[in-house]
Amino acid sequence: MTDWLIVLTIGIPWLGALAVWLTGDARPQLQHRLAVIFAVAAGAAAVALLPSTSSEVALRIEVGSIFGDFTFVPDGLGVFLAVVASVVGSLAVIFSVDYMHGEAQLGRYYTLVLLFIGAMVGLVLSGSMLLLFIFWEITALCSYALISFYNDDPKAVAGGIKALVITQFGGLGMLVGALIAYSYLGDYQISTFLAEADTLPSDVLAVMAFGFLAAAAAKSAQVPFHTWLPGAMEAPTPVSALIHAATMVNAGVYLLARFYPAFEGVSGWTTAVILVGMVSALLAAFMAIYANDLKRALAYSTISQLGYMVYAVGTGAIFASQFHLLSHAVFKALLFLAAGAVIHTVGTRDMRQMGGLGKQLPFVRNVFIIGALALAGLPFVNGFWSKELVLEYGYKHGPLWAYVGMLIGAGLTALYTVRMVWMVFFGRSQKRGHLHDAGPAMRVALGVLAVGTLTSWLLIGGFGEMLEENLPFHHLHVESMATLLEEVVTAPATYLALGVVAVGLLLWAWRDPLAMISAGLWPLGEAATHDFGFEWLNARIVAGTRAAAGALRTTQTGWLNWNVAGIIGGLLIVLVFLALGA
Repeated sequence: MTDWLIVLTIGIPWLGALAVWLTGDARPQLQHRLAVIFAVAAGAAAVALLPSTSSEVALRIEVGSIFGDFTFVPDGLGVFLAVVASVVGSLAVIFSVDYMHGEAQLGRYYTLVLLFIGAMVGLVLSGSMLLLFIFWEITALCSYALISFYNDDPKAVAGGIKALVITQFGGLGMLVGALIAYSYLGDYQISTFLAEADTLPSDVLAVMAFGFLAAAAAKSAQVPFHTWLPGAMEAPTPVSALIHAATMVNAGVYLLARFYPAFEGVSGWTTAVILVGMVSALLAAFMAIYANDLKRALAYSTISQLGYMVYAVGTGAIFASQFHLLSHAVFKALLFLAAGAVIHTVGTRDMRQMGGLGKQLPFVRNVFIIGALALAGLPFVNGFWSKELVLEYGYKHGPLWAYVGMLIGAGLTALYTVRMVWMVFFGRSQKRGHLHDAGPAMRVALGVLAVGTLTSWLLIGGFGEMLEENLPFHHLHVESMATLLEEVVTAPATYLALGVVAVGLLLWAWRDPLAMISAGLWPLGEAATHDFGFEWLNARIVAGTRAAAGALRTTQTGWLNWNVAGIIGGLLIVLVFLALGA
């Protein structure tokens, strides 16, 4: 039965993609209905997997040759993320019924969204590193196509290309690691590698470890590969919610958590992971403070919150990282979809042109504030509990300098969050006509996510048991509900973190008296506005790549005989190396 549920969880959205595509854009209402039906069915299939979690292979496809077996393993970590991808993805699809009403090329839109959801489910349930890589690349392709959905907009096309190119660096790191594992162990199975990783030479294991870290940083938009995520905001807002909460960016954190037992002993690896997480959390928080585009501010907050998860993995807090991933998936989907409702109504993403929307959009205002409370880490929504768990474990088991950095990040998060809420829903009201609140489909998706933001932390006990029982190599530090409440409420670090958050809130409340001080920080603001130079660095890399491609073009003579000679010569060189190796 478990094998069929896996097939259904991956196959239903892919079958839905085919059905929507074949329906044709001449029947948009039918396309909406089919997309919702197939997305919700995929979510139901994923939820049905929860009682069947196991660390054993549930589905094996014998491919043979050098590819080994393609396997699917429904362990707690994989099933949890499959549920996140399919359930949050289905809510994004429901939201799209109102948001994409009247848009052209619905078939292409829904086809890619459903392919994206199925690929993410396949990625997290893969038991083979090679199969994981294949799904990894499918998600990259889907994200590129969806970010570039408005392909008559040069900014959207540029954003899609940037996302594709940058995440390919990560794909290369993963592929190299998978090939190294196969060359030493003769197997692509993740379980085999985790069990026998210590038999690999230390330098070889280090190459794999840092290659996988690069892969995770690129996919989860961590420094220095983070610049593609703000550019992805040119996609339709439900796609932004999908990428930020359900699919793409979660894959990198998943990769680090999945392979942590193999790499934790590699010299310098955990310190590098902690450093990447802390720097990403801090720099992205600063950029969010100075962002005036609502979706870009939320994108920077995603980079920052993912930094907390990466930091948690580096300190060994695998359970805390995944618990915060769950919280973040719910409240960030809520924030993005609520932002989409605002943008859909107002017609702009510039927060300076908003203001005073709370009276005209009361439902959207209320659910957005719920998501904002979770993002800022205020009691007693899901983000508070999961972030405190991350900080608590980091204080006890991580370096002090990193903990201080993450505390500062918590204060900055509170500052940019209250700024965002104030600029959109309060502040000076702009002159505009009557605005309509969220439509019925939007309200369904937003209402479910708001309830989830308020209550999902109550799942911690069952969530911990599910992970602990099916991850034999991880030795998790799991919390029960009672332990979580006692540990968070009684820990001095909790009140320290809340104090820092309060400072962040007060900085916004006292922004007028502190205006002279903030004006003196203009160099920081200028650097944050220009992405601390990383955008410039990316542009130089792209220019260098294009120059190298132009130089290589001279080798393409157009003469068939020379092309054939080059192919045969290359083949002979490869055969000689293989013969020498044998």
